[in-house]
Amino acid sequence: MRQPPKIHRLTELYRSRLFTIEALDLEFSNGEQVVFERIIANAGRAVMVVAVTDQNEILLVREYAAGTERYELQLPKGIIDAGETGLEAANREVGEEPVFAANHLERLHCMRVAPGYFRHETEVVLARELYPQRADSGDEPEPLEVVRYPLAQIDTLLQREDFTEARSVAALLLVARMVEIEV
Repeated sequence: MRQPPKIHRLTELYRSRLFTIEALDLEFSNGEQVVFERIIANAGRAVMVVAVTDQNEILLVREYAAGTERYELQLPKGIIDAGETGLEAANREVGEEPVFAANHLERLHCMRVAPGYFRHETEVVLARELYPQRADSGDEPEPLEVVRYPLAQIDTLLQREDFTEARSVAALLLVARMVEIEV
């Protein structure tokens, strides 16, 4: 197994409320020296919840995405707070966004988006045996629209122009594989 390159210098280039950009002066085992840049999410870890109702519907939320300047359909997600486990954060997020809680929570996977440039991880959690429970609205600036989508129609959901968030797509494919739905 290869040894990771040596970091000779790490320089913070920019810091915002959401992320930090760093430059890493690296030396690889073959002597090659390069500068890599990376983005580090300041919030740490996140959680994304695939909440499935007793009627085999997935609970999605439609919320404004500043990156695309439009409303996007996606799975409930949020930051894992300090001192909180991923499963606790998942249950909290499901309570804040689609206003449910779950009797059964199962961690499915940990995902990283663009690990070559971005240091952040998202735990994917399957939530089942849901029951209504209203938590506070969390950090949402407006009430979110909750959309129920039949689990058996994942292939149709994946073709929608407003369902493009990569973590949501990957999480649904994990669940589809798990429950043996044809995609």
